[in-house]
Amino acid sequence: KGERFLKVAKETWRVKPVVIFKAGVTNFGVRAVSSHTGSMAGSAVAYETAFKEAGVISVNSVEELFDNAKAFAYQPIPRGRNVTIVTNAGGPGIVATDSCENFGLSLSWLSTETIEALRAILPPQASVINPVDVLGDASAERYLKVLQVILKDHGVDAVVVILSPQAVTEPLKTAEAIIQAHRENPEKPVLAVFMGGEAVAEAARLLKENHIPVYEFPEKAVKTLRNMAAYGEFISEYHEEEIPEFERDLATVKRIIERARIENRTVLLSPETKAIMKAYGITVPEGGFAQNLMQAITIANSIGYPVALKIVSPHIMHKTDIGGVALNIRSDYELENAYDAMMRNAATLMPQARVYGVEVQKMVPPGREVIVGVHRDPQFGPLIMFGLGGIYVNLIKDVSFRLAPLSKRKAYDMIMETKAYTILRGFRGETPSDVESVVDVLLRVSRLVMDFWEIAELDINPLFVYEKGKNSLALDVKITLSFKR
Repeated sequence: KGERFLKVAKETWRVKPVVIFKAGVTNFGVRAVSSHTGSMAGSAVAYETAFKEAGVISVNSVEELFDNAKAFAYQPIPRGRNVTIVTNAGGPGIVATDSCENFGLSLSWLSTETIEALRAILPPQASVINPVDVLGDASAERYLKVLQVILKDHGVDAVVVILSPQAVTEPLKTAEAIIQAHRENPEKPVLAVFMGGEAVAEAARLLKENHIPVYEFPEKAVKTLRNMAAYGEFISEYHEEEIPEFERDLATVKRIIERARIENRTVLLSPETKAIMKAYGITVPEGGFAQNLMQAITIANSIGYPVALKIVSPHIMHKTDIGGVALNIRSDYELENAYDAMMRNAATLMPQARVYGVEVQKMVPPGREVIVGVHRDPQFGPLIMFGLGGIYVNLIKDVSFRLAPLSKRKAYDMIMETKAYTILRGFRGETPSDVESVVDVLLRVSRLVMDFWEIAELDINPLFVYEKGKNSLALDVKITLSFKR
C-alpha cells in the first residue's frame, strides 16, 4: 500500500501540491525492537520520510492543514526563501523575523533602489530595512505604496504583511490595498497577518474572498511560506536518479537465510552477518568463527595477535552488557582466560541463551564511528538510516533516513544532513575521512535489503571510517529476519 501511495503522490505533485495531515503515527505502544535502527525508525519517521521523498507537504494539525491549503490553492509558489516583512507594529514584526530564522527562511536584502523609494514614502522614523516598519499610524495608502515598491524588488521572493489595529488603523481599506498591490504584481506570494479578532474580522473576510491567505499570528504565515518554499525547491530540483547495481553473491545470502528459517531463527549469528557483508562487497575485519577454545586459538594464530573475542549467540544482542566482548588479546594465555570468563558470564547472566561459540577478529585501528541501519516498515518497506555510531547512538540520535532503494545523491544527502558529516569531512583541521566509502556502504546495504525481503532489521554499528582513500570497515553487524510478508 505504501508503494502505491508513493507512486500516486509522485504523479500528483507534478500537477498540484499535496498537503497531508496524517494522524495516528505516534510510537506509543509500539513493540520493543532489538536494533538501534528499529528503536529510532518508528511509524512517524517512516511517514515523514515517505512524504518528504514523494514531494508531499506534511503538517501536524487540522488547523495547519487549512493554513497551508488556502495558500497553496491561491498563491504562486515562491522562487526562493527570501521573505520581506511589512508591519505596523514592532513586536509582531520581530516575531515574524524570529519565525523566519526558526523555519529556515531568510529576510530579503532590499536593493538600494527599493530602500530609497521606501524612504521617499515613509516618515523619517520608519524602518526601511527588512522588516519594514510602516509605523502605527500607517494608512491604507502607505501600505499600498510600500507593497508596490517591495513587490517589484527582484530580491524579494515572498511578502508577509502584518496589521495590528491601533487608534488610526484602517483594517478594511488596508485589506483593499493589499489586494490591489497583489493584483498588480501577482507573480509573488503575499500572505497577510491581521491581528485583533473581531476588530479585523470584516477585513479578513475581504482578504479571503479575494484569495489572499490571512492568519491570526505571524508564526502561522511564516511556517506556511516555509512549506511553499520547500515545495518549490522540490519541484525545481527533482529528477529521476539511477539506482546503482553491484556484483554480489546472492547464493551465499540465500543459503544463510534458508538455514535460519529451517532452524526457526530470526536473529542471524555474527559469522553469518559478516558473510553477508562480504557477499555484498562490504569490508569486515579479518577473522573466523570458533566452536571451542582450541579452534579460537588456531584462528588467532592464523590471523595474528592482537585479536578481539566476541560471543556468538542469537539470544545475546548487546554483547558488552554481559561481558561478551574481550579486546586486545595478545597471547594464547590471554585468549584462554578471556574465553573462560566469557562462557562463565553467559552461563550466569543469561543461562537461557544458546551459545554457538565465539568469533575471533583481528584488532583493527579505530576510525570515525558511524552507524548504517535498516528498518523494514510494514507500509513503505526498507527505511535506511545513517548517523553517528557507537554506544551513544540512541542517546545522541544524530540520524537521517531515506526509503530504499538509494541513489548516490540520496546517500550523500543522508550523510550531509547529520552532524556526523562535519566530523567526517575534517573538524577543526582533522584529516578528512573516506566519505565515498560510506556512500558505497549505504548503496550496497540498500541493494541487499531490496534483494531480500526477509531482512527486517539491520545494524552496522560501528562502521569504522578511515582517512580519505583508506576505506571503511563494518565492525559489528546485526541482522534480524522476518519470514512473514
